[in-house]
Amino acid sequence: MTTWPARSSLPQTVSPVYFVQSPPNTDVDKISTGSGLSPFGSPGNRQGQVSQYNHESVAESPSTLRSSWPLRNGYSSLQVHDHDHPLDEDDDDYDEIDGSDEKRGRKTRFYSCLLFTFVLAFTIFCLILWGVSKSFSPIVTLKGMVIESLNVQSGNDASGVLTDMLTLNSTVTMLYKNPATFFTVHVTSSPLQLSYSQLILASGQMVKFSQRRKTERTIETKVIGNQIPLYGGVPALYAQRAKPDRVVLPLNLTFTLRSRAYVLGRLVKTKFYTSIRCSITFHGDKLGKKIDFLKSCSDH
Repeated sequence: MTTWPARSSLPQTVSPVYFVQSPPNTDVDKISTGSGLSPFGSPGNRQGQVSQYNHESVAESPSTLRSSWPLRNGYSSLQVHDHDHPLDEDDDDYDEIDGSDEKRGRKTRFYSCLLFTFVLAFTIFCLILWGVSKSFSPIVTLKGMVIESLNVQSGNDASGVLTDMLTLNSTVTMLYKNPATFFTVHVTSSPLQLSYSQLILASGQMVKFSQRRKTERTIETKVIGNQIPLYGGVPALYAQRAKPDRVVLPLNLTFTLRSRAYVLGRLVKTKFYTSIRCSITFHGDKLGKKIDFLKSCSDH
């Protein structure tokens, strides 16, 4: 018995059938296999198959939809699960890479902080040493000077000008003391100059030396003037020819001591400068005798 009104309702019943065809469907496989027809059969056979399948699907559509819907959901969830599995592995790899980078960054920050702390502590230590060393300034004491000889005679300077020529021999004695408790100082000096007003009459160079910690030494330096042209600039010496013992000659002795200390190798160096100026008066009757510098010298 053929029910033609069912043909008019075919689009309404066929629509659910074509909606459930992409995933594997057991109902569709049964129909295709039982009829021996392929989906690409002849139009007449396809129409008969659709009509036959329509009645079966109408009768079984509620159960079929209920049974096929979980399958579709299960299939979809399986597909998502299969696709998500390699992504989880990639996420684990990314986590491992991020973890290793974080550890490397943490180590780098740690060693950087350690290096900065060491440099800062070492700098502070060097500054402390430098500051402490500044308190151990060398002590220089001039003990005296002896003028062994003083002669004035006529002569010619380098250009042949006739003038009075001075010859003077003297010795300056000083005491140098290093009060430091943990470093040695290396001492040099500018030339010792003996002058009358602006005219330099004699000069001498002190020998450089090194002074160990908490020690002292006595230094003697020759200050000599040989054939120094006067050009009439020292009138006090004119009486020397007649009465040498009545000569009164004001003199100035000036020089600068440079003391250098290597507190921590060449990393921490301390320098001390001692400029000394002594004002004395030479009397002719003191020739060959010691001239005391007591209360006549100043340093800065």
